[in-house]
Amino acid sequence: MVEKIKKAKQKLRSPSAFTILFVVIIVMAALTWVVPSGLYKTNEDGDRIANSYHVVDKDRTVTEEKDGKKEEVKKHDQQGLWDVFTAPIKGMSDKLDVIVFVMVLGGFLGVTMKTGALDASLGALLRKMKGKEKWLIPILMILFAIGGTTYGMQEETVAFYALVIPMMIAAGYNAMTGVMVIVLGAGTGVLGSTINPFSTGVAAKTADVKLGSVIPIMSIILVLCLIAAIIFTMRYAAKVKAGKYKEDVRYKPATAALDMTNVPKFTGPRKVVMSVFAITFVLMILSLIPWGSWNITFFADMFEWAAGLPVIGAVLGVVHSAAFGDWYFNEITALFLISTIVITAIYYKEFKKEGVFPVDTFIDGVKDILPVALIIAVATGVSVVMTNGEIQDTIISWGESLLKDAGGGVVGVLAYLFYLPMSFIVPSSSGLAAATMPVIAPIADLVGSSKEVMVAAFATASGLINMMAPTIASLMGGLALAGVSYRDWLKRSAPIMAIFAIISITVIAIFGAL
Repeated sequence: MVEKIKKAKQKLRSPSAFTILFVVIIVMAALTWVVPSGLYKTNEDGDRIANSYHVVDKDRTVTEEKDGKKEEVKKHDQQGLWDVFTAPIKGMSDKLDVIVFVMVLGGFLGVTMKTGALDASLGALLRKMKGKEKWLIPILMILFAIGGTTYGMQEETVAFYALVIPMMIAAGYNAMTGVMVIVLGAGTGVLGSTINPFSTGVAAKTADVKLGSVIPIMSIILVLCLIAAIIFTMRYAAKVKAGKYKEDVRYKPATAALDMTNVPKFTGPRKVVMSVFAITFVLMILSLIPWGSWNITFFADMFEWAAGLPVIGAVLGVVHSAAFGDWYFNEITALFLISTIVITAIYYKEFKKEGVFPVDTFIDGVKDILPVALIIAVATGVSVVMTNGEIQDTIISWGESLLKDAGGGVVGVLAYLFYLPMSFIVPSSSGLAAATMPVIAPIADLVGSSKEVMVAAFATASGLINMMAPTIASLMGGLALAGVSYRDWLKRSAPIMAIFAIISITVIAIFGAL
């Protein structure tokens, strides 16, 4: 009887990601009944115009264009039970490209793992680094931070869990350590976005300031937060290795742990497989970096040359693709699918000897990662409810009213506090910047501050919430891959999140007072 009570309490303390997200959807739906609906007027570019907010009826007639014809339709902003249950379905539709990518990634990893190449290479690496495994943590975190600060590496991090988690466990740490390496590494990069076109880039452009003028403040925040994150993660990892945090070993990652006592031999075929594996990830990273934003035309020129080749360009289908820098999830999904076929061809003889069917192995890999795809869909459902409820503009107007009464020295800090809940409501950093900056940025001039401070307040607050909120699909998906509960992640990461907030607010306040 006592054991049953303990198990019941444990379940109550640690709700699943699905439960948490459905509760959030219900709360957001309830808010659409309480918070007034409202809209800002927009200019020719679709940007909101400051001081133009007006309340609208929750039940009203609006004009919508369908099939080139304008029609009047009834709009009901209140979100009910039906909307709650359809939100994840619509979320799946909105994030279908990401979900398909995650599923193909699962198949790719399943086939790669079956070759034994990943275990063999990680085993060889850890043997060479024996006694120095801790240096993997800062090296990996710096690499992830570079990805975050340059091109907003976030959803793409899902691909790295299957590599980092087994590595950390084999090195004597645990799954939580791997999550910290990825989330805090890439997260501090996004928080301290310097040239990230999807965060500070959009915000600076919308606020009508040069990106170069935002870089100094963001660079200071990036360096300070990254140093704090590395120290925090390494201290946690050291304590894990010393036998502390024993309760954290209960995590069950989706990817099997590497058994260092039975590491496969790093044979020739496995070395070739790992070469393809590594090249695939390098190509993915290169393809997602927006080279055009920095006037780097090499990849665009190469694409035009390949697409212009007589017959060959058409046969290969290059003309239907895009240059590196313009790729997104559809293209990188195709990349991983092609790599899966290449790996299968390389290891086909060994598969045949072992009686392994590559297609079945691919499907098994998809099955293993399916819960992650579903979590991404449900997490996106929160945004669906908020958007359909038409209460975003109302909350933005509240922020506008609050900031107008602030002084130049504190307006940046208040903007930071405003962007914390807004980042929860609007998980897309580029979407949030486009929605709010036309309204919030001009306030800086009115109170004697600078627009650069407002951009920094937005970027740092958004970056912080991206590492914490259940509405962030990549975070929830990554935690599911690592087998780490959302509750435990918040518990372990709370101290460093507080440090990030203190660093950001302090730097913003100093620059705001200059």
